[in-house]
Amino acid sequence: MTQKEEIIYSDEDSQEDFSPPAGGESKVKKLKKKLKDCQKEKEGYLTGWQRAQADLVNYRRRQEEAMEEFRKYSQENLIREILPVLDSLEMGVKETAKLKSMGSFASLRTTLLKPIKKQLESILEKYNLKEIKTVGEKFNPNFHEAVEMIESNEESGVITEEIQKGYLLEDKVLRVGKVRMAK
Repeated sequence: MTQKEEIIYSDEDSQEDFSPPAGGESKVKKLKKKLKDCQKEKEGYLTGWQRAQADLVNYRRRQEEAMEEFRKYSQENLIREILPVLDSLEMGVKETAKLKSMGSFASLRTTLLKPIKKQLESILEKYNLKEIKTVGEKFNPNFHEAVEMIESNEESGVITEEIQKGYLLEDKVLRVGKVRMAK
């Protein structure tokens, strides 16, 4: 036969004439067993790879959440240090308003302090700093600290006066409001 010639057997011929050589059946069984073992190993690798992919997706999601949390609260320490300045400005504005009747000096101080206070408040608002509502609100220990309980016409537990403002940064209490409340 030449290389170009092909021998074509029909399925019937090939199966009828086929008889495995001596010891061939055991080789076939060994090969089938080896194939099954390889398939199990492949499944194990595939499962491991899929688990690793899922772990990577979960890791990336957790990292994004952590970065978002960090972004939200990264300015917290700075804002905590600025709050006393804001308190002082607010106190200065209130006191100079009381002294307005004393003349132009008090009026000048009020004129100077109000814009500075407003400017500082607008900067802090950009960082999602919000005042905690106090006067007229029902006392909430998560947002308020009762400094004193006083006799009042208000319902018991209602805040009558604010001593020091409380603030929220995003949704986190940065500082509770110090208040007087009705008995």
